[in-house]
Amino acid sequence: MSHNTFGHLFRVTTFGESHGPAIGCVVDGCPPGIALTEADIQTYLDERRPGTSRFTTQRQEADRVKILSGVFEGRTTGTPIALLIENEDQRSKDYDAIKDKFRPGHADFTYEAKYGIRDYRGGGRSSARETATRVAAGAIARKVIGNVRVRGALVAIGDDWIDRTKWDWAETRRNAFFSPDADKAREFEAKLDAVRKSGSSIGAVIEIVAENVPAGWGAPIYGKLDAELAAALMSINAVKGVEIGDGFAAAALSGEENADEIRIGNDGQPVFSSNHAGGILGGISTGQAIIARFAVKPTSSILSPRKTIDRLGAETEIVTKGRHDPCVGIRAVPVGEAMVACVLADQFLRHRGQIG
Repeated sequence: MSHNTFGHLFRVTTFGESHGPAIGCVVDGCPPGIALTEADIQTYLDERRPGTSRFTTQRQEADRVKILSGVFEGRTTGTPIALLIENEDQRSKDYDAIKDKFRPGHADFTYEAKYGIRDYRGGGRSSARETATRVAAGAIARKVIGNVRVRGALVAIGDDWIDRTKWDWAETRRNAFFSPDADKAREFEAKLDAVRKSGSSIGAVIEIVAENVPAGWGAPIYGKLDAELAAALMSINAVKGVEIGDGFAAAALSGEENADEIRIGNDGQPVFSSNHAGGILGGISTGQAIIARFAVKPTSSILSPRKTIDRLGAETEIVTKGRHDPCVGIRAVPVGEAMVACVLADQFLRHRGQIG
């Protein structure tokens, strides 16, 4: 299996399976001399960690990260940074009854079709457990991009959207949903409790905002910043759609409405009247906030019987037991932040290499 690496100058390679002894990643291309400790990374891993509320999987993982290389006396050396996270609470027996069946909505069938073999224990490599390593890499990426601030929020569960007039970034770290709307977070509790008790699942929409990105990052044609952000976010498990700025809603606007007019501010710098473009024009950052949203489908592991086939081609039914997120979109917030940070770190280093 190839394609476990993403990035150009800031490159991340992840490894490990959901029920294996450990997962981890190697970050190659991090500049030397950057202060970095395990605690810097752990802060973000704790936000993604399972079992922190009744609205996520009850798998209990400390997700304690170990830095194995690339850091000396608290600073990066410029050599590959290897990170390891041990798995501690695997329950592989939960999958014994369905090891020969393909779970609808999962990668079971496609992995089997491609490789002729798959790790059925929690999905193996296709499990969202792998995303912990991305969050760890994202913590390093944030160090590389310095003053650039990357934050995420859950803006919808199912068809229930937050009230944007109540947006409070501080609130995203005070509730279990990363919701910027405190009132909607309380409504989400009742909605998710009902979904969880029914044994079903529900989808979500996440918004990521990157501020203080200077104008000029990204490249025309095949190195477009928005294209690479879209690819990075689409690579997250269960993501089925990505939009930048107004995204699909832009199709309903007129040219006059969609144009982000430009004037000169009091400081002599360009000022945009709006940000329908999401901070990117022609694949290059404008200096405005970069805004991306992605849609996460409902968790495919549910208790309701679903029709499927087994490895021998026989038709059957399947019920997926075990510990699963009723809304995997909740824990996708720190993952989305990490992927945006990694893309921005890569684009920054490429920009510096070409422009100086």
